[in-house]
Amino acid sequence: MVKSTAEIIEIIEETVQGLGYEFVEFERLPRGLMRVTIDTQAEGGISLDDCEKVSDQLTHLFTVEGFDYERLEVASPGVERALKRVRDFARFVGRPAHVELYEPLHAEGFPEAGRRKLDGRILAVEGEAGAEMIRFSFEEIEVARTPSQAARAKSAGKAKKPAAAPVEVTFAFNDVDRANLIAQLDFRGKQK
Repeated sequence: MVKSTAEIIEIIEETVQGLGYEFVEFERLPRGLMRVTIDTQAEGGISLDDCEKVSDQLTHLFTVEGFDYERLEVASPGVERALKRVRDFARFVGRPAHVELYEPLHAEGFPEAGRRKLDGRILAVEGEAGAEMIRFSFEEIEVARTPSQAARAKSAGKAKKPAAAPVEVTFAFNDVDRANLIAQLDFRGKQK
């Protein structure tokens, strides 16, 4: 029995939520690969055991429903989690994010042509359902992806010029092409 992608997503989302996890994304990829991304609000995030539990349940579900696939992959969204729904923006208010808009945004403090790519902090989600607006603080965010980058940033920080003042902007959720959290990694280890 062939089902549409929308029907498959609905069935997967119900199953994942029934197991106590948050459904993030479903992808149908070449060579029969189905990828399901899950998350949790619990401290520590998604573990390998969580992925295995969901994978086992979905494998049984796909067999019963007769879904045609070769492989199933269940994964966590990672440290640079994609923000795909309004509820994702609402959940991560205050966190640094990278947002790409369909069209350049014009605001005081931006170049004349505007900006389409923004790094900053999510301040709030406002407005009625279907017409949500994202309030965002466009600011310089330093990202250290390796311990050596973190060390260089720390040593260069003393001679660095002061960062530009944040620019607060508002844009419609429907204007967002793609968005993700910006990872804030701590390479110092446990502090005493």
